[in-house]
Amino acid sequence: MADSPAPSPAEAYAASAHRGKYPQLTRFAAEASFEFDDFQIRGCEALEGGHGVLVCAPTGAGKTVVGEFAVHLALAEGRKCFYTTPIKALSNQKYADLVGRHGADAVGLLTGDTSINGNAQVVVMTTEVLRNMLYAGSSTITDLGYVVMDEVHYLADRFRGAVWEEVILHLPEHVRVVGLSATVSNAEEFGEWLVEVRGDTTVVVDEHRPVPLWQHMLVGNRLLDLFAGDDVHAPGAELRINPTLLRRTEEIGRQYAPAGFHGPRGRRGAPSRMPRFRPPSRVDVVEQLDRAGLLPAIVFIFSRAGCDAAVAQCVRSGLRLNGPGEVDEIRRVIEERTADLPEGDLGVLGYWEWREALERGIAGHHAGLLPAFKETVEELFVRGLVKAVFATETLALGINMPARTVVLERLVKYNGEAHVELTPGEYTQLTGRAGRRGIDVEGHAVVAWQPGVDPKQVAGLASTRTYPLRSSFRPGYNMAVNLVAQVGAAEARELLEQSFAQFQADRSVVGTARRIERNKEALKGYAAAVTGDFDEVLEYVELRAKISTREKALSRQNTAVRRAGTAESLEKLRKGDVIAVPAGRRAGLAVVVDPGLDPIREPRPVVVTEDRWSGPLSVADFPAPVEVLGRIKLPKHIELRSPRARRDIASTLRNAGIALPGRQTRRSGANEDGELAALRRALRAHPCHGLAEREANLRWVERYQRLTAETQQLERKVAATTHSLARAFDRILALLGERGYLAAAGSASPKGAAEGAEDRVTEHGRRLTRLYSESDLLAAECIRHGVWRNLDAAELAAVVSTLVFEARRDTAGEPRLPGGAVPEAWQETARLWVELTEDERRHRLDRTREPDAGFAWPVYRWARGESLEKVLTAAEANGQELSAGDFVRWSRQVIDLLDQIRDVLGKADPVGAAAADAVKALRRGIVAAGAA
Repeated sequence: MADSPAPSPAEAYAASAHRGKYPQLTRFAAEASFEFDDFQIRGCEALEGGHGVLVCAPTGAGKTVVGEFAVHLALAEGRKCFYTTPIKALSNQKYADLVGRHGADAVGLLTGDTSINGNAQVVVMTTEVLRNMLYAGSSTITDLGYVVMDEVHYLADRFRGAVWEEVILHLPEHVRVVGLSATVSNAEEFGEWLVEVRGDTTVVVDEHRPVPLWQHMLVGNRLLDLFAGDDVHAPGAELRINPTLLRRTEEIGRQYAPAGFHGPRGRRGAPSRMPRFRPPSRVDVVEQLDRAGLLPAIVFIFSRAGCDAAVAQCVRSGLRLNGPGEVDEIRRVIEERTADLPEGDLGVLGYWEWREALERGIAGHHAGLLPAFKETVEELFVRGLVKAVFATETLALGINMPARTVVLERLVKYNGEAHVELTPGEYTQLTGRAGRRGIDVEGHAVVAWQPGVDPKQVAGLASTRTYPLRSSFRPGYNMAVNLVAQVGAAEARELLEQSFAQFQADRSVVGTARRIERNKEALKGYAAAVTGDFDEVLEYVELRAKISTREKALSRQNTAVRRAGTAESLEKLRKGDVIAVPAGRRAGLAVVVDPGLDPIREPRPVVVTEDRWSGPLSVADFPAPVEVLGRIKLPKHIELRSPRARRDIASTLRNAGIALPGRQTRRSGANEDGELAALRRALRAHPCHGLAEREANLRWVERYQRLTAETQQLERKVAATTHSLARAFDRILALLGERGYLAAAGSASPKGAAEGAEDRVTEHGRRLTRLYSESDLLAAECIRHGVWRNLDAAELAAVVSTLVFEARRDTAGEPRLPGGAVPEAWQETARLWVELTEDERRHRLDRTREPDAGFAWPVYRWARGESLEKVLTAAEANGQELSAGDFVRWSRQVIDLLDQIRDVLGKADPVGAAAADAVKALRRGIVAAGAA
């Protein structure tokens, strides 16, 4: 292969000048082991040029290079850089990367349960930690030059997304923000907002995947391409579904019943014997991928139990994906990662089964896994020592675990409330893990087919690039008191108006506002089209509308009166009464054989007619009250099912000599109504009544009225959308004022806040500023009312757990509570919650989540010093599904809130002292393992 031609002197000079313009980038690139892509260079150049940067690129494209360059710049300039991530696992991973590059002295780590070298020049942290620093006015922020927000698209998360916007809005102006995001379809809109709130920000978007992704479907034991042709990755290529795949799925689909299909029943009522489709086992799937050279793979199973079962199936089958040399390396990593785990807990943790699976190259990964186990799996997978991971979708959220292949077992997942289909954005995020840059030539995404899954549906998911970023920002209690404390209520409202949520809301009504303007122009045209005085014609139309409205009201009134009179007349009917059915198929004489009286419903008399029909009648069969025309004598017992009995009664009725009355006319009552008569006289006397062009004018005015009504509706929609966050904020301030957390400036009493002039944070409010919890106000109320005052450490841990724990699904029966003072404190906590939600309903605010006592018994026993085995066994005996990983996660969240309570109250306070003791009691064994 011929060498590339040497650059001309002019080209060499231009390149040298460009490098001179970005000296830090030149140094940074020289230290890298690979050549930077164009989008990475553009992002780094913008950063060195003094701009903020938003980089949107596919998973695995290498956008973290720009974040790491921000770290390089901070170190070179002698300033600080905070590198924020959405989850602790990603923080731990990034901390290890940066320590490897810059040394342990230069890099720190701050997460909810870990604090290492927090005053370092570069600190990796979860986004919530930075938010809390900003509200607390931490001195750590001094000399802060750069903030990297990894996975910034997390601001769309409905539970935690607001934190990202809080940080962006509160950071000092001189701090440069580096946002790293997955590919979103409205990156430019997000960038425009960043420019508005942070100043000059460069948006760098790159949709090119560095490793091409091939889409497949697994149909039975055949792996088929989803799209036909070899040019599917060419720019602008037309994607055609593989005809072989369509044929194959149609053939098999006709042979099997769809999943969950109960089928038509046969002639004897038995279900049809249409065979069920049996997909290949998980072991077969892994072996097939192995034979095709498609490992390592992540198999997404949207169920924790499914992931654990898949690992167990593979181990039972004898599947082994690793050689002896790899097993030795795996054991070394396991021992290093799990050294802190207590020896006595290994059995209950399932350590030996987990270890055996890892040695075979197989693992599970989900939120219920012990953190030490999860981190071990992540490290082994990245190092290529685990070949198949069965995971829930949590693995797709930021952790650097790329694979050669991603398999989706189903296209439906449980979102915590219902089973829903994957969106194109979720599909892109999950399959984005396939293809390791620098290792794989191509990545592979495989969807397992089953009856009911249409390849066209999969193609739609795979080819759609629409993944808009939607803000989930909304003010909360803690945010509100912190904002008032820092900047006052008026400035806080202005700050909320700058949020991305309000930015998007205002943009959403831009089109509506234009439509309102067009409507107003059209209204002018309609008014001009009316000949004569427009106001007079409008008055005439309104007069006609009033007449119509009055006529309808009278009609409804007459109908109601007539129905009531008819029902009353039917109640008076007795057996043997002869009546006339005025209309319908049963018109003519009829005799009552059963009055059909009912204490609740209207009467439904049963009659026999002249033509021998028998059945019930109702109020609807009579336009006016029923009159009795005569009587005939009937037998005491009548068997209406007997044709002979009906014939005899009909014969007696015909021979009774009773004649049908003449036709009655309905009286509407309209002619007797004085108001209606006056309106009609006014209409006839109106100047427009006799005009020749009256009808043409009326049509223009009616159009004018319809368009006016539409325009008013659109204006109400715009008014409800604009300033919506500020109005929600005001409702929160009103509630906090009523409850004594805010007061009017200059007011000695907290009650002075009730009039909506809240601008001073009270003592209770200052406590609330330091409580960061989903149930922040409820925690503050419990502290304020002293409902936890008589609890010891274990009891306090049990009651506080009710504010953080949330069961994954409804459990049968009431959760077990410890004895002693806990039940009373729990009841008081629940009572305060009821009072709070009543106030929230009155102020039209989102309700605080109901406290859940499902974790109280396990955390109480752990705080009392019992073993992990006893705690988990007791939980299972009480019908609770609690894995070791869940236990650790919930325990750490309880510790986090107890830490806050201790800091808010101080150890001199009995509740603060109990909180401190509870933290010590809980932070042991596996709960403390891996947390510094």
